[in-house]
Parts: sequence; C-alpha cells; structure tokens
Amino acid sequence: MEFPHSVGFVRRSTSIGAEIVAHFEQLISSGELAPGTRLPSERELATSLNVSRTSLREAMHELEVKNMVARRPGRGTIVTEPHGQANDLYERISEAERTLRDVAELRETIEPRFAELAARRITDSTLIALEDVLAKTRLPMTQQESIELDISFHMLIAQASQNRLLVALGTLANEWTASTRALSHADSPARRLSHEGHHRIYLRLRERDAEAARQAMLDHLSEVADMTRTHHPSF
Repeated sequence: MEFPHSVGFVRRSTSIGAEIVAHFEQLISSGELAPGTRLPSERELATSLNVSRTSLREAMHELEVKNMVARRPGRGTIVTEPHGQANDLYERISEAERTLRDVAELRETIEPRFAELAARRITDSTLIALEDVLAKTRLPMTQQESIELDISFHMLIAQASQNRLLVALGTLANEWTASTRALSHADSPARRLSHEGHHRIYLRLRERDAEAARQAMLDHLSEVADMTRTHHPSF
C-alpha cells in the first residue's frame, strides 16, 4: 500500500536520511500529519518513498530524538502530541486577553529564543525543510496558503530548538496568532515582506550564527508588527 504522504518527496544530492527527515518535518510542522497519527510500517514506508529500510530507520531515529515521533512496541511509530498543558492554558485564557498586542509581545519573547537555539542545534534535514518552504513562498499564493506556510516555517524553527516545552509553547502561540497572521498576510506586498524576513532568518540559521539568527527573528517580528499596524491602526 502506498503511503499517501510520499507525494512531494523529492530526492536531492544530499544525504538520503536528511531528505527523509526534512520530508516528515514539513508534514508534521504543517499539520498534514496530525498528532497521534500512526505511520505505516518501515517496510511500507521504505517502499513508498523508494529508499532503503536502513536509511528510513536512521531518519525515524532522528525524528524520535527531536521528539517529533514516538516509537512504541506493539503500536508502531506515532506522531507525538503537543504538550497537554499548553492546550489547558489556552482554554483558561479569555478572549479579551488574546489581543494583538499580547500576541506580538509573546512572539517577541519566545521566537528569538527559538532561532537562537535552532542555530546551535539545527540539522541539515531541517535546513532542507526550510528551503522547501521558502521555495513555495516565492510563488503566487492565496492569503490562507501564505499563513499556512508561515506557520510551518516558524514551527520548523521551534522544533529545531529540540526543547519539547518550548515547542509546546510555540504550538500554543500559533493558536493565538491567527488574527495577527491574517492581517500581516493580507496582500502580496505583505506576503513578500514575510518571505524576505524568513529568508534572512534562514541564512543565519544555515551559518549556525545564534546571535545573528536571534536578531534576524527580532527584525522580522518588528516588520510584521509594523505591517499589522498598517491594517489595524489600533494595534
């Protein structure tokens, strides 16, 4: 049986294992592979992706180390759930507290730290995944497509921090940023600005420069805040 998420898996000249990890990181960060999803067996996945079981096993091990999947005897490989306390906290916070200002301040607090840690810990597979997201955001797209790719880009960086609690907080922040992101992806110039900011962050991550990555993220979030004020003056 063909694994449906093998569609879009592209072989490059880099490590096969890194390519497999990048493929699954994109699927998980975008939500296409939802938490709790059980993956097919190694044999089925290897056949579907046209890779060796050894390469696939190495890729699954890296995903497990990154806490993106859990491999359990008798249950197979499962996409991990977000930290439960994050969802509990979200439910307890009233709508009035989820203001644009609060969301911006939350992102400015946590996301530069994500970028800083990611620059120190990022793997080649995550860089490949980020490159793929950037390639897609160069193309014409709808507002919703742009928002989904934006979330995927930032979640890949959060996951690259390899800190489960921070990833849970990043997942929570994404729930709160829907209104902000809708404003900052409202038109083509805004989407182009987002892409340019992401590209600068990617370059600093590729250089493994933690301080520069942190600053690039701060600059990007500042630009997003300015763009949001353009569409929402009360912000």
